[in-house]
Amino acid sequence: MPAQDAPPPPPELVALAQAHGVDTRHAPGGVPAGARTLVAVLAALGVAAATPDAAREALARHRAEQRARLLPPTVVARAGRRTALDLPADTRLTVVLEDGERWRLPRGHAHWLPADLPPGRHTLHAEVLDRTATAHLIVAPDRLPALPGRSWGFLAQLYSVLSDRSWGMGDLADLADLATWAGSLGAGFLQINPLHAGLPATPSDPSPYRPSSRRFADPVHLRVEEVPEYAYLAGGRRAEADELLGRAARLRAEVLEHDGLIDRDEVWALKRRALELLHDAYREHADEHGAVRTAAFEAYRAREGEWLERYAVWNALAERHGADHHHWPKGLRHPDSPHVRHEAAELADRVAFHRWLAWQVDRQLGRAQQAARTAGMPVGLVHDLAVGVHPDGADAWALQDVLAGGISVGAPPDAFNAHGQDWGLPPWRPDVLAAAGYAPFAELIRSAARHAGALRIDHVMGLFRLWWVPVGHAPTEGVYVRYDAEAMLAVLALEAHRADAAVVGEDLGTVEPGVREELAARGVLGTSVLWFERDWQGKGEILPPGRWRPGSLATLTTHDLPSTAARLSGEHVELRHRLGLLVRPLGEEQAEAAAELAEWRAELVRLGLLAGDEPLSAAALYRFLADTPAELVGVWLPDVVGDPRPQNLPGTWDQYPNWRLPVADGSGRPVTLDGLAAAPAVRTLADLLRPVAARPPAPPGPAPERPTPPSGPA
Repeated sequence: MPAQDAPPPPPELVALAQAHGVDTRHAPGGVPAGARTLVAVLAALGVAAATPDAAREALARHRAEQRARLLPPTVVARAGRRTALDLPADTRLTVVLEDGERWRLPRGHAHWLPADLPPGRHTLHAEVLDRTATAHLIVAPDRLPALPGRSWGFLAQLYSVLSDRSWGMGDLADLADLATWAGSLGAGFLQINPLHAGLPATPSDPSPYRPSSRRFADPVHLRVEEVPEYAYLAGGRRAEADELLGRAARLRAEVLEHDGLIDRDEVWALKRRALELLHDAYREHADEHGAVRTAAFEAYRAREGEWLERYAVWNALAERHGADHHHWPKGLRHPDSPHVRHEAAELADRVAFHRWLAWQVDRQLGRAQQAARTAGMPVGLVHDLAVGVHPDGADAWALQDVLAGGISVGAPPDAFNAHGQDWGLPPWRPDVLAAAGYAPFAELIRSAARHAGALRIDHVMGLFRLWWVPVGHAPTEGVYVRYDAEAMLAVLALEAHRADAAVVGEDLGTVEPGVREELAARGVLGTSVLWFERDWQGKGEILPPGRWRPGSLATLTTHDLPSTAARLSGEHVELRHRLGLLVRPLGEEQAEAAAELAEWRAELVRLGLLAGDEPLSAAALYRFLADTPAELVGVWLPDVVGDPRPQNLPGTWDQYPNWRLPVADGSGRPVTLDGLAAAPAVRTLADLLRPVAARPPAPPGPAPERPTPPSGPA
């Protein structure tokens, strides 16, 4: 936010910003955005406005373009509803469906599209006198797919769940085993962290919420022995693979037996070499694989198209020039450059390797979802889509024309963070996204939902607006930029239906009025965390189970919050004290935490969920969640063994081992997947949550007023 003595932005600049979807005031309080911020944000949108004259000229051009435009770049319609259009009365309309069929509408249809247009990505043509125009036409179902019923499941960070065959971190074979075990307990879903491809720098960024690519999963998650080519290794390759397997066993033992941290870089170094051996075997034994396997790979390449090619090329170039494409030779900094094509030809073997890796990950992801369904899970895997990508990574290079340069996504100041947040993630440009018919966003949703029964969308409020922070500005000097929420939701609904996947939105944090209601009306589930569910319209009392919103995933905690064991013991306060993160004296923080626990214990006793002489426990709190009407009840997997450590501690970087901790018991001793299955608390939780799936879903109701807990990548 601007300094108190800064002059207000000139009216020309304010009008221009508003015309481009930039909020020039930030609620609450209606604080005006600074002129410096507005100029920087408009520049990222391709609009020059550094002076009042430039702003006036840009505004005049924009208004003239709007008046001259016959159709917007993208038109959105809902299946089963007529869609109004603002067109001259004698306009002729033609719709070309995605399958090529043409619908020529009578002239009387100039002001609306018919309700019987099929869902899909179509093209709309308009003709009137000597004017013609073409627009993308997205026709989407009115609501997203519904869940098959109420269910409970586990929330897990895959890297943290190791088995006796892992190579130092959890992998996709572990995911399949975890899903099979959870399904045997009666769980209906298994939500995992984003598996997006990480930035191949050393040391790498361990956060799954700052990936190199959201479009492709990271090959570090592959189980090497389950790649079919493993069976073809012989001679020197077999000997080298066996040596790598032995090193992986020692790496696993370091984590599990010596309380070590997960070392993603070392895991990838071992797996990369092993996978190179397997790729060599794949190429040499192509004839032995037969036409079916070759055809499967070519079908995958055709399905993934240009995005796969750019991703594979970027990885090959990053191996040669480093992971930050901003520092590559100038001719390689844009994917359409002829220099890129020339060097990609030189690196054809490495490009082929990375293309093949993406295929292998896709195959193992599919097997994991199949394992979940075979185990009886009605939903299966719930994949997590991060809010953005690393500014130096593959997607930022491949999609640079659709992303806003010089801008980072973040969050405005709020009660939890007076300084605001800068997440270091470039946002979509809403104007370019619309001009592209939202195809990049559609491909992203399509990929994320392909092997999922449901999709979690991080910071789902970003479909409506995002807090843009110009590079070099403080997070307090950001501004909200709006997106066409109707179009974003239409793309989400269309792709979710095609994948038959439900959607869970992470709607914690600052949410403007009406957003949760609109998401609920379209069938997007929200996220309800027990510690934040209070009657904020009244005196802030604990919200009784019956007043929780039905359309949500109800949990005790998330990856960014203290574990249940830490809350119950007060360890979360002591940890923040040790790291110097408390803003008040330790005694005050401990007293407040103890009072909150006492309040919850009294409420559970009042509800008959806890005996008067029983201590507050995780089981009692999960029993409370089971009594809510929430469609999904999530169990934080480390809760079954009493792990007190958070996987991520917002506000820290090297002070705490974020995203590198294996699941451990209450003493900090790592626990394998087999150990989790044998934990005494597992059966207790499964038994008390089993009735969740037996009760019919509650009818949808209005969403209660909600607080603004922390949100977004740390």
